[in-house]
Amino acid sequence: MYDIEKIRADFPILSREVNGKPLVYLDNGASAQKPKPVLDAVRMGYEHEYANVHRGLHYLSNVSTEKYEAVRGTVARFLNASDPNSIILNSGTTEGINMVAYAWAMPRFEAGDEIVLSIMEHHANIVPWHFLRERQGAVLRWVDTDAVGNIDPQKVIDAISPKTKLVAITQLSNVLGTVVDVKSIIDAAHAKGVPVLIDGSQAAVHMPIDIDTLKPDFYALTGHKLYGPSGSGAIYVAPERLAEMRPFMGGGDMIRDVARDQVTYADPPMKFEAGTPGIVQTIGFGAALEYMMDVGVSNIEAHERSLRDYARTKLDGLNWLNVQGQSSDKAAIFSFTLDGAAHAHDISTVLDKRGVAVRAGHHCAQPLMEHLGVSATCRASFGMYNTTAEVDAFVDALELCHDLFA
Repeated sequence: MYDIEKIRADFPILSREVNGKPLVYLDNGASAQKPKPVLDAVRMGYEHEYANVHRGLHYLSNVSTEKYEAVRGTVARFLNASDPNSIILNSGTTEGINMVAYAWAMPRFEAGDEIVLSIMEHHANIVPWHFLRERQGAVLRWVDTDAVGNIDPQKVIDAISPKTKLVAITQLSNVLGTVVDVKSIIDAAHAKGVPVLIDGSQAAVHMPIDIDTLKPDFYALTGHKLYGPSGSGAIYVAPERLAEMRPFMGGGDMIRDVARDQVTYADPPMKFEAGTPGIVQTIGFGAALEYMMDVGVSNIEAHERSLRDYARTKLDGLNWLNVQGQSSDKAAIFSFTLDGAAHAHDISTVLDKRGVAVRAGHHCAQPLMEHLGVSATCRASFGMYNTTAEVDAFVDALELCHDLFA
């Protein structure tokens, strides 16, 4: 049984008020709140166990190293990836994708080589490829959504040409909530000899992920959306891709030996983890994943899909609300505008006065905004601790907003 009240009690911030109203936190797509086990892990790490990791022979360093390195295995279990050494720990998806761009793609791309992207991509899965376009003449090939916000996997597959060197695509849109059939894309791309990078920032929060079944070449995720600390995350890299990658950053930990006239590198994954990492953030990230696995990611998915269906019914009754993306297979993420001249920022401000926290802007997805014909939207994104009562509070706040701007 999914005990929503017990789960909510694990998140202290949910008991506070904002502007004299109970907090209704619907900005989970940007960053999720943190449960007590994560807060406790971070507090313990700094108050009682902090030291730098790796090579320290004293007690605190050994404790920190053991807890930090255990997270690699936790991420592997969370993703059902059989080899923990394929998990590179980092600060989040942005670093992970940039690592792929610098460490794997740049040495391989020549002018005219192509990267296939969907129009739904977050800037973190666009800008690193623009670097290759600007600096090495790479070509970005875009696949648009259909009228309801779906990405047809066959259109992605059809966009692959003899010049395609990479497909880089989200598994779940941060704006529309649309779920992408990445398994079909990966299988077809691999049959053509093309590697695939999956941006799993949103998908990993809302559904179980099975790397050993999907078999992507790269799968990036970020801790702060997974109820963990900011500055934490990981990327799965298939063993054959790890062998092809040159070091991304140079410094401590990623070397075997350094001399005046040569350097040799550590084996992966250490080869790609230069410098002092976010030790406590990563330990907190591990605690967050353990928390989600204890609740059950499938249970979280079922709860959120129930919220999605309830919210969709309620929002469909507001004939002055324009919801972007109406895919039948989507997460509980709703981007919207109101009829009339109200800007997304104004709508967000009114909702905030009612204690309802949503995101307003282009959501780091400007190509998608242009495709949709809007400059900005408001976005309500639900998480494991949200309730139908909060959906009702959100709808009540929207109706107040409509009355103000009508």
